[in-house]
Amino acid sequence: MNRCILPFLACMMIFAACTAVASETGPDKLRQQVADTERAFAQTMADRNFEAFKSFLSPETIFFSGETALRGSAKVSATWKPYFEGGAAPFSWEPRTVEVLDSGNLALSSGPVHDPGGNLVGTFTSIWRLDNNGEWKIIFDKGNGACSE
Repeated sequence: MNRCILPFLACMMIFAACTAVASETGPDKLRQQVADTERAFAQTMADRNFEAFKSFLSPETIFFSGETALRGSAKVSATWKPYFEGGAAPFSWEPRTVEVLDSGNLALSSGPVHDPGGNLVGTFTSIWRLDNNGEWKIIFDKGNGACSE
């Protein structure tokens, strides 16, 4: 067999396997995976577990702080660390909307952000990417001021 064709065939087999996995998983199951991941991510704040929070970040994540983009997990972690200090979480969030691309490897989650008293103080939108280990990692996050629910 021609040596030039072997790499091509290998790539095609990997692509087919990835497509089959996304097809077998189905959109409802993928949306549930992302919603569960977002809830687990939010739980890190409630539990005051900064190390767990960092584990959800992609190395190339971008979080927005106002109009400023915080690039990379180290910068995001350094900026978010103060939110994990103290006994009570300064805010909480939960997904209300979750959608996953048909390819099954990129997802959006969005929902309300509440203060400790349960008052709506904002909304968030996050973009998640399925990594090679089968884990969803956050790659973009942006919060906005409160709008009516």
